[in-house]
Amino acid sequence: MKKTGFAQVKEHINAHVNHAELLAQFAEGDALVSMTAFDDLELAEVSAGGATFDQVVFRTCTFEDVDFSRCAFTDVKFIGCRFVSCSMERCWLNRCDFVSCSAPGLSFQKGRLTSVSFADSQLRYVEFSGATVSGLCARKTSLAESLWHDVSLKRVALDACDLTRADVFRASLAGIDLSTCDIAGIVVSNTFRELRGCIVSPEQATQLAGLLGITIKND
Repeated sequence: MKKTGFAQVKEHINAHVNHAELLAQFAEGDALVSMTAFDDLELAEVSAGGATFDQVVFRTCTFEDVDFSRCAFTDVKFIGCRFVSCSMERCWLNRCDFVSCSAPGLSFQKGRLTSVSFADSQLRYVEFSGATVSGLCARKTSLAESLWHDVSLKRVALDACDLTRADVFRASLAGIDLSTCDIAGIVVSNTFRELRGCIVSPEQATQLAGLLGITIKND
């Protein structure tokens, strides 16, 4: 995978908004948070109020029960951040990177993701159902037991990701190279149409044959 990130923001940008100012902006609703960094920020049980984040870097921040739904993120980096019981439903994420983040169960349901990357992250149980995805790179990231129901997928690159028991019901994987990923127990419809046109390794082909009830005989 050649592409390692999309966000067009300087990683070492300075902090211009403090914790109290950020909460005040959230309370006003439709806030614009731009050209700033947050280090070791801790947010809990708060709604971002549909805020717009533009050229922002979050470093080693912790978000617990934070509602980011309907927010817009453009040129945003999350580095070493932790998400607990958070939602990014119906968000637009444009040129955003998640690096070494832990976000089990994070929901991007019915969102719009354009040019988003995940690297060395833990995203078990993450949900993309109903989302539109155009430009997604994931490398060495756990997407185990993730949900991809009815997702529109375009320009997706996955490298050494854990997709065990991922549920891709009614999401086409055509053209996606899964050959370096773990796809054991992947969940598809009874027609297996989700798998048509995807790229797999010989070993994975043997695994998938089991879904079809085919037994491959070894000489």
